[in-house]
This record gives sequence, structure tokens and C-alpha cells, in this order.
Amino acid sequence: MTSAERSRLVRLQDTNMTIAATDSDIRGHRVLDKDGNNLGKVDALLIDEQEEKVRFFEVATGGFLGIGKDKSFIPVDAITHIDDKDVYLNLLTDTVAGSPPYDPDLVEDNVFFYDTYGYYGFLPYWGMGYVYPPFPYYPGRY
Repeated sequence: MTSAERSRLVRLQDTNMTIAATDSDIRGHRVLDKDGNNLGKVDALLIDEQEEKVRFFEVATGGFLGIGKDKSFIPVDAITHIDDKDVYLNLLTDTVAGSPPYDPDLVEDNVFFYDTYGYYGFLPYWGMGYVYPPFPYYPGRY
């Protein structure tokens, strides 16, 4: 798939799609960085409309009663392990905190997601040589 063929990413809740395997739905899971620090909770899954695969998840941090939350988009490639309630990353808190901000009124999606993959050091899913991670079936997961 080339960038010209790349399909749009949409939030799962904004589609009529559902996740067949309930263990794939990590929304509400706590997200832990490489050192075990709590980054927040998975707020949304971003799905590739063409291949129907989760490409990014959105982490909501801070805020009070849903107001003032900061959001970070993280590629599923950063996940090292998932259990019943937690998602473990190979990233540090400072790395996630410094990720490119997303404002749909100010950025173009293609550029944002390309830059975000680059920021985290992963190949974009539409690039040559990309291999989808084992999401959600990581070693040690039952």
C-alpha cells in the first residue's frame, strides 16, 4: 500500500464497525510506559478503514470529568504487552508527552500520522517493509 492508496483512519466509535474479539478492545485499559508509570487510559481506537485494522490508539490523560484532557495518539506498534486491564508500551512518559499535538482544524491527517510514526521511530503502515504487530495477541497473553 502506498501513501496515495492509504485509507483514512477513523475512530472506531465513529463507525458502524465492532471488534469481533473482545480481547482486542483495549478501550478503558490503563496505559503504562516502559518504567511502569501510568500515562492514562485508552480513550479511542483508530481504525484503518480499508484493512479494518487498529493502527493507533488515543490516550487520554489528566482532566476532570472529561474536561481538559490531553490526548496523545500512539501507534499500536509501541505496545509490548496487554493484559486484562493494562497496555504496556516500550516508550517513556516524556516521549509520549512530547508527541505531536493533534488538532483537526490545524493539521492534515496524512502529515500528522506520518510525522507521528516518525516521532515514535516506527515505519508507517503504508510504507514498504511494514509488518503489522501482533496486536492484540502478544506473548504471555491468554
